[in-house]
Amino acid sequence: MSKLLGPAAVAAAALAAGTALYRSLVTGRLSLDLGVGRRTRALGPLSVDIAAPPEAVFATSAAPYAERRPRAVMDKVHILERTDHMVLAAHYTPVGKHLTAVTVETVILDPPNRLAFRLVRGPVPYVVETFTFASTHDGTRLTYTGELGTDLGRVGELWGNLVTRSWLAAVQTTLGVIKAESERRTR
Repeated sequence: MSKLLGPAAVAAAALAAGTALYRSLVTGRLSLDLGVGRRTRALGPLSVDIAAPPEAVFATSAAPYAERRPRAVMDKVHILERTDHMVLAAHYTPVGKHLTAVTVETVILDPPNRLAFRLVRGPVPYVVETFTFASTHDGTRLTYTGELGTDLGRVGELWGNLVTRSWLAAVQTTLGVIKAESERRTR
């Protein structure tokens, strides 16, 4: 004969299930694309001016996807498949305590004008992003734009707010690294 669970046990079970779902979504173990109640939001634009020519900035930006990659990115980006102008890459980004977000994205390389990303697997069902490289009087303007989509209407929108904060923080960090490294290489 089974006993009914008390309110504390139900709350504990719900908390455990919610935590497991959160960890699974963030780490990429669970990827949901339901196509129901899809909402999208803009990512960016974010721009940074870099005192280096577009070819140098593109090369720095594309270095994680090159045949010969910098040692510093080996743990952060794993190339799963490669063609002449596109790679399928797994990206590992630390988020929160003891969690690493794992996304799998296609990366289209269009030197020296553009890098384009499309999410294949990750914490949300839809992300497209573009880095463009425009020549300026003093070097290059690197501009990031994108779009992020979530399912399940308002619930998904709330999840998207959390993901967007972390996603844009990672992009801001990347832009800073690209600027510093491009300018260092050009000196």
